[in-house]
Amino acid sequence: MIITCAVIDDEPLALALMESYVRKTPFLDLKGSYSGAVEAFDSLHKSPVDLIFCDIQMPQLSGMELSRMIPPSTRVIFTTAFDQYALEGFKVNALDYLLKPIAYEDFLSSAKKALEWFEMKNGVKETSHSGDEGEIRSIFVKTEYKLQQVALDDILFIEGMKDYVKIHTKGEADPIVSLMSMKTLEEQLPGEKFFRVHRSFIVNISEVKVIERGRIVFGKDYVPISENTKEAFYALLSKHSVFPKD
Repeated sequence: MIITCAVIDDEPLALALMESYVRKTPFLDLKGSYSGAVEAFDSLHKSPVDLIFCDIQMPQLSGMELSRMIPPSTRVIFTTAFDQYALEGFKVNALDYLLKPIAYEDFLSSAKKALEWFEMKNGVKETSHSGDEGEIRSIFVKTEYKLQQVALDDILFIEGMKDYVKIHTKGEADPIVSLMSMKTLEEQLPGEKFFRVHRSFIVNISEVKVIERGRIVFGKDYVPISENTKEAFYALLSKHSVFPKD
């Protein structure tokens, strides 16, 4: 797929470098180049792009401030000479963070992360080993300033924690923690494989082995089944199971 993008930097040499990097990257389409966040603001609202490469320290309006004002569909990769902004960039859900001086190899790595994110968001399907098309086998989630691929078959259940989710996987003592909402993640998961049994829990249906007293048992973890979802969940299980109707 092609990602539309813009570059924003108040340093002319840095701006020219980023423009050259975008133009030599086949899946990026440069739609705008701006020497400041104020200049970029109106254009990005009138003609939104998928992605911006944005400097942080700029006069009048910083890149961090701009990232909170652009359309939510536009994602950000920050470029800066100061590494103390990494945590703040994570809080505004930036896709990545590039530290100046930026080599093309590092730029391309970040651009590929963005490509993977947009493919996941837009429902680009992977082809399974059996040759069947349309089957999603993995997703990418952002954790600890990076994108991490998670195989769907490895997921046991997902737990919502306010603005975060915890993805519990097979064979791992610690869950994968990502800054996103349950709704956002649920929209990326295939409905035939995952079911939201509670407002705070999504389960991998194929990994449901034991249900005890209205709770799904995953080793030492217990996932509650809410009254609102109980009937639909048991109806789903009944297609492949035999159990009393109580």
